[in-house]
Amino acid sequence: MNFWEFLLNNRGELFELALEHLFLVGLSTGIAVLIGVPLGIMLTRWPSLSKPVLGFANIMQTVPSLALFGFLIPLNIYLFHVRILGGIGARTAIVALVLYALLPIIRNTFTGISNVDPAIREAGRGMGMTNRQLLFQVEVPLSLGVIIAGVRVATVISVGTATIAAAIDAGGLGRYIFRGLRMNDNTLILAGAVPAAFMAVAADIFLGWVERLFSTGVAGWVRSRGVAWASLLLALAVGVWATVTIYPAKTDGRIAVGSKDFTEQVILGELVAQIIESKAGLRAERRFDLGGNLAHQALVAGEIDAYVEYTGTALTAILRQAPLTDPREVYRRVKEDYAAKFGIEWTEPMGFNNTFAILVRGEDARRLNLKTITEAARHAPKWRAGFGQDFMSRPDGYAGFARTYGLKFVQLREMDLSLTYRALVERQVDLIAGNSTDGLIARHDLVQLTDDRRYFPPYDAVPIVRQEVLKRFPKVREALGMLGGLISVEEMRQLNFQVDGEHRGVKEVVLEFLKKKGLRKE
Repeated sequence: MNFWEFLLNNRGELFELALEHLFLVGLSTGIAVLIGVPLGIMLTRWPSLSKPVLGFANIMQTVPSLALFGFLIPLNIYLFHVRILGGIGARTAIVALVLYALLPIIRNTFTGISNVDPAIREAGRGMGMTNRQLLFQVEVPLSLGVIIAGVRVATVISVGTATIAAAIDAGGLGRYIFRGLRMNDNTLILAGAVPAAFMAVAADIFLGWVERLFSTGVAGWVRSRGVAWASLLLALAVGVWATVTIYPAKTDGRIAVGSKDFTEQVILGELVAQIIESKAGLRAERRFDLGGNLAHQALVAGEIDAYVEYTGTALTAILRQAPLTDPREVYRRVKEDYAAKFGIEWTEPMGFNNTFAILVRGEDARRLNLKTITEAARHAPKWRAGFGQDFMSRPDGYAGFARTYGLKFVQLREMDLSLTYRALVERQVDLIAGNSTDGLIARHDLVQLTDDRRYFPPYDAVPIVRQEVLKRFPKVREALGMLGGLISVEEMRQLNFQVDGEHRGVKEVVLEFLKKKGLRKE
């Protein structure tokens, strides 16, 4: 399917994601204006505060967006028993976007008012104007063009930064970009990037027109009152929508199911959601594509109620324990520790082990007769390796892997996991660490080398759920128990291939699989 066919066939979802993106940008920029303009005015009255305030705003712009999201998520700040900061979703994304948008608004407000001709101020005072009248009738109208220019810059910045917010389940066009990177699909990447670019250009053109309108002086200020009132009404409408969207009413019979940010996790999240809906009679709220350990953090914080975790990941990355090779012992330990520390229950393993897969191109494996990692290690000094950030930082990742096999590469490249497959196919690297059940292995004719020294621990996939949820909804335990032993490694790889290789919808693939297993009839 080409780009235009994709847009036509998915226009409903595209429109919804575009609205979510506009919501994030519009609300965050509006809040930044409400904070930044008064701050900028205040700095003109107390210039000594300009350095610390602008310095803070500068620091906020230098912090990488994902790092800022990660910092904000664990914070739990409430106002009148309503959570206003912390957790995953639009709430946290909007706070981060506001922090990014403050600098140009504060700086332009401060600069615009400070640069008003002193002679005009003296003329106003000579006419008997108070400081308040001088500010709102002279200084602000004369500097509006500069202030709007700051809002213009902040808006364009927010449009781009909001795409990253999809990593914390805030929605928007970034969902397509992350899906495209995960599936190595340029069409999906363009489906998110092109509308976002058009949105940024449209915002720049519109605000440029507003800037010129306000720069025409007092006459323009009078003519633009209609625009101001329309903007105010729009802001109120967005505020009401924000209240409903960010703080949805608590309803009984709803289970929030999460997933991490790669294809297999989204499939497993959908599998858990459908089995809960069909067998427990509850509505599943899907909160997928959570990057890093956000799914775990969200589960502990009660933002989600269930997701599928891997035993090896829980043991090493969450519990910070040494890797083990016995699957039963790993499962026993994580089950006991999660119950004691987090109040989370591990249900039955789903039947497959998604361990790290050391991959090379099929043609290289056949040409060099490579079957094991030990055999590949002899060629490592001439090879370039590419690994995901997660593999590079985990206790069961690259450091121990390199020591176990005595690996030394001519070049070591660290990148997003989804990009490692593309880099291998395009010959930018010669060896990567993927996932053993990944559908891209078959799609790109890659070969998984045998871990002959048994370095990697087991990564059995297991649905985990908050104990509080199981007490409230006992049928959830029974429903999740039906997933025990349901999926083999080959079946999981085939499901991944149907999504990544054949570009089928996740819901359709999962429904078909459950029907095949006799767990869905409709």
